[in-house]
Parts: sequence; C-alpha cells; structure tokens
Amino acid sequence: MSRVSGAVARVRTSALGVTAGLIGWFVLVELASGILQGFYIPLFPEIVTHLGIRDADINWFEAAQLLVSALVLPVLAKLGDMFGHKRILLLSAIATALASWALVFADSFATFLVAWAFQGFYVVWLPLEIALIFDRGRRQQRGVSQTRRAAGLLVVGLQFGGILGALAAGRFFAASGGDLQLSLAIPAVVVTLISVAIWLGVPESERSSEPRRLDVGGFVILAGALLFITGALSFVRLPAGPGPLVIGGLLVVGVILGALFVRYELRQPDPAIDIRMLRRPEMWPVQATAFLVGISLLGAQGPLVTYIGTDPALGYGLGLDATQRSNVVGAYLLSLIVGAVLFAATSRRASPRVMLIGAAALVGVGYALLLPLHDQLWQVLLSLGIAGLGAGALVAAMPAAAAAAAPRGQTGVASAMTNTTKTMGGTMSSAIFGVVLAGGAGAAIGTAAPFAGYVTVWIICSAGGLLAAVLLFFVPKVAFSDAAEVEVAATAARGEVG
Repeated sequence: MSRVSGAVARVRTSALGVTAGLIGWFVLVELASGILQGFYIPLFPEIVTHLGIRDADINWFEAAQLLVSALVLPVLAKLGDMFGHKRILLLSAIATALASWALVFADSFATFLVAWAFQGFYVVWLPLEIALIFDRGRRQQRGVSQTRRAAGLLVVGLQFGGILGALAAGRFFAASGGDLQLSLAIPAVVVTLISVAIWLGVPESERSSEPRRLDVGGFVILAGALLFITGALSFVRLPAGPGPLVIGGLLVVGVILGALFVRYELRQPDPAIDIRMLRRPEMWPVQATAFLVGISLLGAQGPLVTYIGTDPALGYGLGLDATQRSNVVGAYLLSLIVGAVLFAATSRRASPRVMLIGAAALVGVGYALLLPLHDQLWQVLLSLGIAGLGAGALVAAMPAAAAAAAPRGQTGVASAMTNTTKTMGGTMSSAIFGVVLAGGAGAAIGTAAPFAGYVTVWIICSAGGLLAAVLLFFVPKVAFSDAAEVEVAATAARGEVG
C-alpha cells in the first residue's frame, strides 16, 4: 500500500510540475499580449502622419478589430474544444504574428486597417490558456483551484505587458531616430517568438472521445448578430457615422438574429454555444458579471482620461498634462495587477463565490466614491484604486469560474464567452458614454464634456458593479470549488456505470 501511495505522490508531484511549467509559458504569452495591446497607442500620432489620415480615422482601427475579435472568438474557442486547445492557440498566434508583420509594411490606410483588424485574433489566447490549464488540473481533481490561481498570474502578465509596451514604444521610437517601420517590428518579433514558444513548450489538451461537429449554421447566425450589434455600437462612436435611424435599424436586426440564434441552438445536438449551459445557476451570473464589469473596465477609460485632463477653471477636472495623465492610467493598471495578485494569493483559502461578490462590490464602491471625491488627484486615485482592485480580481476570476462551471469539452467556449460578454458591455457603454459626454447629459462648454455627463458615467459604472455583486448571490455556495468538480465527476461516473 505504501508503494502505491508513493507512486501516486510521485505522479501528483510530476503533474504539478508540468502544470507550473505550463503556467510559466502562458505568463509569457500574456506578457506578449499585453505588449501587443499597449505598444501601438503612444505611436498613434506618428501612424496618422505616416498613413496621411486624420486623428479621427484612428477610431476605425478599434471598430474593425472589435468586429473581427467578436466574430472569431467563439469560433476559435469551439474549434479548440473540438480539435485541441494548443493547436488553435498556435494557429491564432501565427495569424496574429502575420498581421503584426503586415502592419510593419502597410503603407496605406486600407492595408493598415485590414492588418490591424486581423491582429485581433489574440483575443482567444486567454480563454484557450484557461482551458489548457483546467484540463491539466482536472486530471488531479484540482482543476478549479489551480485554474483560479493561474488566472491571476496570467492577468498580471497581461497588465504588466501592457505597461511595458506603452513605456517601450516611445523610447524605442526615439532611440531608432524616429523610424516608425523599425518600431512597429518590435511587437511583430515578440508575437513571432511567442508562436515558437507555444509550438515547443505547450502540451496539447485531452480531446473528448465523443463525436463532435462544427455547428456552421449556428456560427453564421451568431456572426450576423454580433456584426450588426457591434457595428451599430461602433458607428455611434464614429464622428462620421450614419444617422440614428440606420443605427437603430442595425441594432434591431442584431437583436432579432440573437433571438433566432437562441432558438436554433436549443434544437442542435452539438450547438455552437450551449444555451442550456449558459442557463446554469453557476454560469449565467458569471457571464452577466463579465458584461457589467466591461462597462467600467473597457468603456470608462476614455472618460477618465478626458476628465482628469479638463481645465479646472471650468469648475471640474484636474487639468493634468499628457505625462501626468499617463501616470494616472498607469496607477490604475497597477491596481488591476494588485487585484489579480491578491486573487491568485487568496484563491486557495477563500470562498470563490465570496471573492467574486466582494470584487464586484469594490468596483461599485470605487466608482460611487468618485461622486463626492473628484476634486483632487488623491481622491481620484483612491477611488480608481479601489475599483481597480475589484476589476483586476474579476478579470482573473471570470474565465476560471466559467471554465469550472462548464461541462467537459466546453471549457474553451465557456471561458471565451466571458470575453465576448465583457467586450459587448464595453462596446455598449462606450457608445452610451460617447453620447452622454457629447452633451446629452448637460450643456458642453467649448470642446469640454459637461460635468453632468461624467457624473452619469460614474453612476452607470457604480451601478454595474453593485448589480453584479447582487447577481452573484444567486450562484450556489459550493460553485467553483474543487469539491464541486469532484462531485460532478462522480455523478458522471455513476451515469456511465449505470
């Protein structure tokens, strides 16, 4: 018996070593993802000059990449569940590398726009990594807790990479004598090296023995719904977008296609996205939280920068210059990192459900504090720091929680859905905030947005965080724990035996 126990212990230790090494590779991948997302932003003025476009045309880059990301994310995640998560992770990394190299040599607005859009394939990296880690941990019956801790470390790598990329871009551009093409090659080289690292260092996940098929019809309907909805919301933010009738018509068509998608998927034996899975009490609050946290995490960053840069002579704002504004954004990103680290450090001892509720509440409280505390820099930093702690923990927790709540063979899609819903929340709120700050919530003063608009933004962000905390109370108390995973596995085993 002791020999058997010793053998089990050695296997367990070996498995833990493999998983730790896997997490190390994925931290590098997320570091590259962060560099990719942070590197180009400081170079936007030089890119505008190089392409001979206007500053407002930069909005088309974000809109195009958002559309491509929303379309490919569920498809690639499903393909990962079907054919192996490493295989699809590698293919998406190669596609991102090719698009990054295309940016280096693009010499027109059209070619740069297409390359920028297809660079959005990186959006599936984190969900596939979560699925791979969960697959490794599941073999030890520790998939849930292990994935939670790993997710925190991955988010740290992502945020640190974003800061590193933003800091390195301007410095490398200056060191290269203003050579934009050479500067743009840096993220392309990074992603190329990461593709090689994935190929050589990442093991493949176990695939289900059940026959699977790609629900092409479902994905076509879903793509149409996402295309119309995100397209309409993107048009709201564009200065030269169509009128409200066209935008409203696009939204209506998108909603109709979404309803059609749900009805179609409920009739499929192997759906593109399992609607019944999303209805589970441990799943739908997580997806709803992802949507609600996207409001502040993705939609409120623009209003934050413009508020702290507004001349206080108008009666509000902090009047910070570009460098000072960058420091504030950097401090907020650091609070996200701290939140993710705290989540990773405490995930073994604390209740996952309680941690999610507490993190969502911090987001709500942080933005609520901005209502009375917005006149001094320390007040804004305090409020954003509290919100950032909660947001950082949620960004790490949501993909892991979704993977834990998903049945075998659907971890990739479940994790990816948190990204999709988060992006939808950010896109919708960004459109709403753009209208509000353009004067919809008060009278604008010159080029400055009205103070009532900023108050509206803070109220919406706070309400989103607090509503998420309330919805998470509907999650079963034992959800997202190793004990729940063991119980699910035992139930499945009893069903197979019976």
